[in-house]
Amino acid sequence: MLRDVAVIALEGAHAFELGVFCEVFGIDRSGDALPRYDFALVSATGQDVPTRHGFEVRASHGPERLATADLICVPAYDLRVRQSDRLAEELCAAVERGARVLSICTGAFLLGQAGLLDGRSCTTHWQYTGELARRHPQARVESDVLYVDEDPVLTGAGTAAGVDTCLHLVRKEHGSAVANAIARRMVAPPHREGGQRQYRERPQPREGTASLSPVLTWIEANLDQDLTVEAMAHRAHLSPRTFARRFQQETGTTPLQWLTGQRILLAQHHLETTDEPITAIASRTGFGTIDNLRHHFARRLGTTPQGYRRIFRAPHKES
Repeated sequence: MLRDVAVIALEGAHAFELGVFCEVFGIDRSGDALPRYDFALVSATGQDVPTRHGFEVRASHGPERLATADLICVPAYDLRVRQSDRLAEELCAAVERGARVLSICTGAFLLGQAGLLDGRSCTTHWQYTGELARRHPQARVESDVLYVDEDPVLTGAGTAAGVDTCLHLVRKEHGSAVANAIARRMVAPPHREGGQRQYRERPQPREGTASLSPVLTWIEANLDQDLTVEAMAHRAHLSPRTFARRFQQETGTTPLQWLTGQRILLAQHHLETTDEPITAIASRTGFGTIDNLRHHFARRLGTTPQGYRRIFRAPHKES
């Protein structure tokens, strides 16, 4: 279980990405029955470091603090600043002993410096994917996704995708209820699939064209139904082809990928909060059969519904 989190305050760090880690992992929310992490800011020298924005961040721990962390977070930084080889070495040692590392945006370049991207899929902000691939040709750089989970190495794209990456890991470690509660505190979307496109050069709906939001709301309320692309397009008063194109533009993914993700989220909720039989959950979430539910759970979460329930089922409260 994730308990000890260290965030590297890099010279030239971007404040937002550094702040994302502090917001998700550095706040004591134990009063709300949410996890509390042993949290530390680390620098190459154990002293204050200048950010890209002209102010300094106080980091009272040096690289030795990374030796105990379950998770080491690497924020975006100015690529003109060469980072410490000692930090890269500590990242490599951490992965070797079983820790995770998580980067946002250009933080992936420090993971590359440590050799942690070689042979792995990864991502960064779309402006830098070409440079990342050039510097680290053995990495499989995905240029148009929000985040990549190649456990124990997780890489997120730019800025807001860092929130998605962190919440994805919280969901993976603590379940959807905890991730959703933290997202609500942050006023952030509780879940976006990592395979969604980064929002670059996204076509805007033509003037007078209605958003698909009402249709998405209707789909979420009818996940137990047989929802084909044709049925969803009919609800939107569009042809299937036009609906699929508009859906990609507005959500960054396909209708069926988004639908499967919503059904998985609903199944997670029922597995965490109810004692319903797995067969009943498969039916009420639209998967139909337990075999179909197991198949999608294995593909999306790497576990079975029964295994997920054993880990994340909340204990009954005594009255």
